[in-house]
Amino acid sequence: MAKLPSGGRDDRTVITEGYFEREVHLSREATASFLRELADQLERDTELTVSSADWEIPFAYREPIEVEVEFVSQHEGELEIEIEFTGVRGEDTLTVD
Repeated sequence: MAKLPSGGRDDRTVITEGYFEREVHLSREATASFLRELADQLERDTELTVSSADWEIPFAYREPIEVEVEFVSQHEGELEIEIEFTGVRGEDTLTVD
């Protein structure tokens, strides 16, 4: 499980539908730890779980995984790395009557 640090309660809301978004600001060390936990899950299986103390998102995905890199040099400069996972398709069943 890739856990994001947060102060909060111990009971988690499991999110499996709808829309959910959180943005967190982490130290260099906490970010590295989160990315290592995520990488470990990616190597093991096509299911991953991302969580904090307050919420948990289990997610089964399919390959390929989209990785987008965006760089902007204006002002302070910004490098954005986005990883996008697409959910597993529903079972396509074909029946003949």
